[in-house]
Amino acid sequence: MQKAVLKLVGLHDEKAKKKAMKIVSGFAGVDSIDINMKESKLTVTGAIDAVELVGKLRKVFSTEILSVGPAKGEAPKKDDSKKEGQDKKDDKYDPASRYPFPHWYIQAPPPPPLPYFYGRNISVEEDPNGCVIC
Repeated sequence: MQKAVLKLVGLHDEKAKKKAMKIVSGFAGVDSIDINMKESKLTVTGAIDAVELVGKLRKVFSTEILSVGPAKGEAPKKDDSKKEGQDKKDDKYDPASRYPFPHWYIQAPPPPPLPYFYGRNISVEEDPNGCVIC
């Protein structure tokens, strides 16, 4: 669990607050969202990637990362298995393990091919204005 505190420049009214809430709530792993309108601060808690969050928010607001760290109620983890000599992978957030493919990898199928254009099959007798080579 991470706690990310972001500063949103341009967060002045309820409409902007709704936009920010909509963007942040679309992320997977968000546990809580808190917006301080007076200081223009956004606090997000959960299993999130702060850089991806800021990337999405920068499309609408000018955004800065103030701090990123563990959540307040979370104590640092101590693994007893490391003391025993067992090697385990570090438990860091790895988005590639949650989502094996990038979001743009799965696309809609291409449209069906256009039908072939067949020329008109009209004889010269039927079309008096047709070109005739004698």
